[in-house]
Amino acid sequence: MVTMQLTPQMLLNAYCQGYFPMADPDDGNIYWYDPDPRTILPLESFHIPRRLERTVKQKKFEIRTDTAFVRVMERCGEPRKNQPRTWINEELVELYTTLHHYGFAHSVETWLDDELVGGVYGVSVGGLFAGESMFSRARDASKVALVALVDVLKRNGYVLFDVQFTNDHLKQFGVVEIPRTHYKIRLEEALERQCAFY
Repeated sequence: MVTMQLTPQMLLNAYCQGYFPMADPDDGNIYWYDPDPRTILPLESFHIPRRLERTVKQKKFEIRTDTAFVRVMERCGEPRKNQPRTWINEELVELYTTLHHYGFAHSVETWLDDELVGGVYGVSVGGLFAGESMFSRARDASKVALVALVDVLKRNGYVLFDVQFTNDHLKQFGVVEIPRTHYKIRLEEALERQCAFY
């Protein structure tokens, strides 16, 4: 892991090589990560738990895309009960916001009574979508956003949904861990595709 001053182009190039950055909560430095194994969410076998499926069908939340990218990032970076310190700092918010303006980063949001209550964001290059983080201020809000995101990716021909690490929240959706070498092969294939998020 090496620290350096990031630019939007460097950030995009890093994703194309399988790396992603995280800021250290203590010193604020940004480090590169390339985990082995790597966790992906296979789009073809994405699993929606039964209760969540009922929630989605109820259409309790309004789904919007890219209407509040910065706010989604900022709320993803807020302290949580099991994560009092964050890896999302102001520098990263600025960098990803620039990628968003260039069309390489997107957010899918859930709204309730015109209030932003959940969302997920990530980076899109070719047929790769690298999910970065999600937040929720209402029950199932982030999960519904994830379901909506997967629908977008499927409809638009994406082939690789990278979620970086495994956690209990993501296990219910059918994530799998693959060796780094396998991930790099799938990444190369994904980058050869021309996919549009919209």
